[in-house]
Amino acid sequence: MPEARPLPAYLVQRYHGWKATTFAQNKAWYRRLATEGQRPRAMVISCCDSRVHVTSIFGADEGEFFIHRNIANLVPPSNPDGEYHGTSAAVEFAVTALKVAHLIVLGHSSCGGVNGCYRMCAGLAPELEEKSSFVGRWMDILRPGYERVKDVADDHARLQALEKQAVLISLENLMTFPFVRAAVEAENLTLHGLWTELVDGGLEYYDPAAGAFVPV
Repeated sequence: MPEARPLPAYLVQRYHGWKATTFAQNKAWYRRLATEGQRPRAMVISCCDSRVHVTSIFGADEGEFFIHRNIANLVPPSNPDGEYHGTSAAVEFAVTALKVAHLIVLGHSSCGGVNGCYRMCAGLAPELEEKSSFVGRWMDILRPGYERVKDVADDHARLQALEKQAVLISLENLMTFPFVRAAVEAENLTLHGLWTELVDGGLEYYDPAAGAFVPV
């Protein structure tokens, strides 16, 4: 059996507080979500980073967003090889079953995963090159992005550019999934690339016409 332990006391206290207030005041809404199922309008793929709070950024309620989080908000290319693919499965479910209208990839500043990719590609993190490194093999998805930005002169600008490449490469990879491409071409689905600055709460979106991220 797994060696699970009871919840920490502070989480127990927070749960009881939520159950007595937010839940108690919105019982009908929660019951409706439970009985009628979810109908989110958008899927958001964001980083696992605890500082990225998707629902707060957009003021979203329960049931509004289908959210998938992973290291550095990356989407791998479509690869139906019969192995385990959590992100690809989440995308498939959102597009084919939930039929979301929007699919948003949200990157952010000071991303540890992106920094790890940069260090790995620059030869500064040999531990991530090991085949046994789950993080390293996941960050291989971003290697093409490193090649695109490695000649940017300023270190901070280079890392920020790589963070935005994580968004762009994910958008490119999304279009390798046949069901995503079909939904986009049928105008049933739109893809969006966003990047948020944690320091000042800024939000930028990728504008294909400008070929750059611009402020929202």
